[in-house]
Amino acid sequence: MKATRTRIVCMGAALVLAVSLAAAQGPHGHGGPEGDFGHMMGFFSDYLDLSSAQQDQVKAIWEKEKPTLEPLMQQMHSNHAAMRALEQSGPFDETKTRALATANAQTQIEMEVQHARIKAEMMQVLTADQKTKLANFEAKREARMKEHAPPPPAD
Repeated sequence: MKATRTRIVCMGAALVLAVSLAAAQGPHGHGGPEGDFGHMMGFFSDYLDLSSAQQDQVKAIWEKEKPTLEPLMQQMHSNHAAMRALEQSGPFDETKTRALATANAQTQIEMEVQHARIKAEMMQVLTADQKTKLANFEAKREARMKEHAPPPPAD
């Protein structure tokens, strides 16, 4: 159960990460000026049938949170690049590797907190029916992830 929850949180964080990276790329990102956020917004707008007022509210939430996410995304990118450079630099240095891994873990925690904050704010915009529809979508996605997940280790 804990492994499943961790996977779900990681997938959610990865989604926020992907959206943040796309937004940080600006007009040169995929999907036009809004990057992948525009694509995601279009999907949820269509799937949940968001009104134009709801779409405006979600965009406002995103714009408000974007300045907090961008530095975290840059830090994660820097940590990853530093880890790759360390791996290619020669003999294994456990102290440096642990320091980089710890820094990346802390940044990941901050990303997950931001993701939870954004989702909580966005949930306030949805109607009860839209919340139910989103919950069903997420449950189906979780079921698909479980189908592709490796079996838990035998005790």
